[in-house]
Amino acid sequence: METTLDGIRDIKLYQNRKGYRFSVDALLLYSFVNVKNAGNIIDLGAGSGVIGLLLAKKYTGAKVLLLELQESLFRLAERNIRINNLQENVHAILSDIKDVRQVVAPQSYDVIVSNPPFRKPKSGRISAGEEKAIARHEMRLNLDDLADAASYLLKARGRFFMIFHPERILEVADALRLKRLEPKRIRFVYNDAGAESRIVMIEAVKGGRAGLKIDNPLYIYDKNGSYTVEVQKIYDFRTC
Repeated sequence: METTLDGIRDIKLYQNRKGYRFSVDALLLYSFVNVKNAGNIIDLGAGSGVIGLLLAKKYTGAKVLLLELQESLFRLAERNIRINNLQENVHAILSDIKDVRQVVAPQSYDVIVSNPPFRKPKSGRISAGEEKAIARHEMRLNLDDLADAASYLLKARGRFFMIFHPERILEVADALRLKRLEPKRIRFVYNDAGAESRIVMIEAVKGGRAGLKIDNPLYIYDKNGSYTVEVQKIYDFRTC
């Protein structure tokens, strides 16, 4: 596929021009990760690597693993690691999340992030092209598989950060709690003040006690149709 070279915050990123490309969701999830320190981080379904690479820049002492199912995106992730000179801290592996037990040791990560497909196979319009479709629809991964993998990989008290569709938040909570991942913090995201929530970000703790905090809402656009100040800061590391 033909690629483009894009810049976001303090990284460069090759992406397939007509394949799956990251959206604002990836930047929002990156910003939602609020741990003080992180030793080992894994991005489940990393795509071309945007979230993991940004976290490697944020937590410079961490070791980051990008796990991706689709070979086309995995190759881009490898390329993006090199172009950002992060070979010592970031690695990528080609694997199905459902097969993670075969390639990664258990209880080896402090932080997990995931921007998984959140549309059921028969819901919504199937994205054009297999790369986009697999990334956005539950064709190769479902919530139970994701929760199982996260629970297997996390250390006790480790933290799992994910982004999903608000209408399925109860499904998410049930799937996580079944695997001893206790939802502790959520934040709803809105296009603007007059819109319904389009996505929700969730933080869960392995073995955590019950008790949920709901953060202030995050608005992407202001009344003039421009990015809000908060979203502008998320996009531009120089404003932080």
